[in-house]
Amino acid sequence: MKLILTTNIAKLGLAGDVVEVKDGYGRNFLVPQGKAVVWTRGAEKQIEGIKRARDARDVRDNTHASALREQIEGLKVTVPARAAESGALFGAVTTSALVQAIKKAGGPAVDKRAITLAKPIKALGKHTVGVKLTDAVTAHVEVNVTAA
Repeated sequence: MKLILTTNIAKLGLAGDVVEVKDGYGRNFLVPQGKAVVWTRGAEKQIEGIKRARDARDVRDNTHASALREQIEGLKVTVPARAAESGALFGAVTTSALVQAIKKAGGPAVDKRAITLAKPIKALGKHTVGVKLTDAVTAHVEVNVTAA
C-alpha cells in the first residue's frame, strides 16, 4: 500500500514522504490515526504543502538549535492551573498547556512531543521542563505554575 505520511514516524519516514507499507499497517493504523493518507495523483499535490509545513517547524541545525535554546531558556513562563487550597492541582499540567505558555511568553512554536517531563506537574510552584530541539541540544526552561 502506498501512503503519504502526514507526521514523522520513527523507522518509517518524515512528514511528506511517500512510503510503501503492508496493507494492514496502513489500513488499520496509519490512516485511521491520521498519520498518513492514501497516495493518489491528486494527493500528490499535498506533498509540497506538507513538506513546507515540516520545514517551517523543524530546527535547521545545531547552531540554530543553540540559538533557540538561549531564547527559550531566557523566558519567564507562567502556566495558570486550577488548584486546591493545599496547592495540589486538579489533574496535571499538559504538554499542550506548556506549549501555549511558551508561545505566550514570547518563545518560538514548539512541538508538544518535544517537551520532556521527569515527572508529571501536579503541584503549584516552579518546575523545570526540558524541550528537546535536536538529539544534541535540549533547552531547560523554568515554569511557574500558579493558581487560576
